[in-house]
Amino acid sequence: MPPKLERLKKRWQFLAVAKGRSLARGAVLVQVAPRTEAPDPGRIGVGFTATKRIGDAVTRNRAKRRLREAARVLVPLHGLPAHDYVVVARASVTTRDWARLLDDMKSALISLAAGGDEPARKTRPPAPPRPA
Repeated sequence: MPPKLERLKKRWQFLAVAKGRSLARGAVLVQVAPRTEAPDPGRIGVGFTATKRIGDAVTRNRAKRRLREAARVLVPLHGLPAHDYVVVARASVTTRDWARLLDDMKSALISLAAGGDEPARKTRPPAPPRPA
């Protein structure tokens, strides 16, 4: 039985996933991180975002609807259980052919499940203490 999808809704959930690995493919950027809250192997968290660069509210909502449907189809099959995903819409998501959009997301999910192409973001090391 495929894992159940849960929506990410809180800002802290999106920020936690942003600290994990990410991979851009065509019209989507997919971020993944292990679940921080109650890691149930039967559940996968998924969140969606589209910035104002995508367009007006109507365009952003259409982009998120397309991403939600693609995730509904692909994440249970190719996503890692007990992980959270954030799918970020890129500029071409609303005009991209549906089959190509599915290919983009499937490719990103498979690559991230296999270890991903891009390691977790490295933060700048703390500044050395100043002499007194």
